[in-house]
Amino acid sequence: MRVIGLAGWSGAGKTTLLLRLIPELNRRGVVVSTVKHAHHAFEVDEPGKDSFEHRAAGAREVLVASKRRWALMHELLAEPEPGLAELLARLSPVDLVIVEGFKAAAHPKIEVHRAQNDKPFLFPEVPNVRAIAADCPVPDAPVPVLPLDDVAAVADAALALAEPLAGVVAALAAAGPPARVAPARARRP
Repeated sequence: MRVIGLAGWSGAGKTTLLLRLIPELNRRGVVVSTVKHAHHAFEVDEPGKDSFEHRAAGAREVLVASKRRWALMHELLAEPEPGLAELLARLSPVDLVIVEGFKAAAHPKIEVHRAQNDKPFLFPEVPNVRAIAADCPVPDAPVPVLPLDDVAAVADAALALAEPLAGVVAALAAAGPPARVAPARARRP
């Protein structure tokens, strides 16, 4: 199992790129799983559904299963948010895990940058940016720059730059808890 991340400011196009990248990788025979970081409380369930009501009643974990899929929901309650290494350990083995978000963590990543977002690049401040997928030139980029809309090129880079899970977990442990990346400020002309 190998790991690569997509990191960028909100609105940069990470999810849009990921939704195009997964089918491209699948066409190449690559089995993909994803880990997505959410910065807020989120629901994967809806009020009125039994599983939602089980959680609302106080169940610590709720596993929902059918003949097509299963999902496990775990309430953290007063526990701290799990780190990326802990989340990666919970996945079933696949060829490639793509992490969306967790921009401050020490895993290898491709920065996703959209000029219209008017946010600064992450690579000067964020660890382990190995390539940049952008819709604009990136002067003095220390890593390869890929066209944001060239999904095949981004897939090639993701496969080439992904690292084995054991190495990623070791790097995450060595780096310790990630520092918070300062909120983006508009770029100055």
